[in-house]
Amino acid sequence: MYEHKLSLFEQSILTIHPGEYHMSGDDVIIATVLGSCVSVAFWDARLRQGGLNHFMLPGDLDDDDLIKSPNAKYGMFAIELLYNELLKAGSRKCDIVAKVFGGASVLRVAGGSTKISKGNVDFAVAYLRKENIPVIANDTGGILPRKIFFFARTGKVLLKRIAGTMASSVERDEEAYLDKIKRAESGSVTLFDR
Repeated sequence: MYEHKLSLFEQSILTIHPGEYHMSGDDVIIATVLGSCVSVAFWDARLRQGGLNHFMLPGDLDDDDLIKSPNAKYGMFAIELLYNELLKAGSRKCDIVAKVFGGASVLRVAGGSTKISKGNVDFAVAYLRKENIPVIANDTGGILPRKIFFFARTGKVLLKRIAGTMASSVERDEEAYLDKIKRAESGSVTLFDR
């Protein structure tokens, strides 16, 4: 994560990458770029605080090795870690709403990107439904990557679709990140069995 300013916004921008999340009650913007990855934004209108995560794989609760080392690159942990940060900061479950973004078919590896992107979206939506967290906005799927600007104090999201050479750059970055995950886990990452 790094902090910077853009002339378009008064607020500082905190940019997160795959495997990261950030929560804040400050007047900041949390930004990320999504291809097949998914981000869940949580927002609490009562306390005016929120956060955003960025994950590439849903994870498998039946994998003992995975359960031993929670990591925000997996949706099941990225969502829990962010949600718990809100609770620690005073949010109540009844005040938290979610927005889901990403899951575009941008990768050409692992038997096609549709498996990865659809699996990420399906996981996020099912997880939030199971936890009874209302999803008030959802912009997922398609073929174009997205840039997300999440305003932590207001819950507002600005979304921009990315095309052309910048879209190719997102694909290369995601392929490199997926390769890094595979190497870190001895090449035993199962993307989806379905």
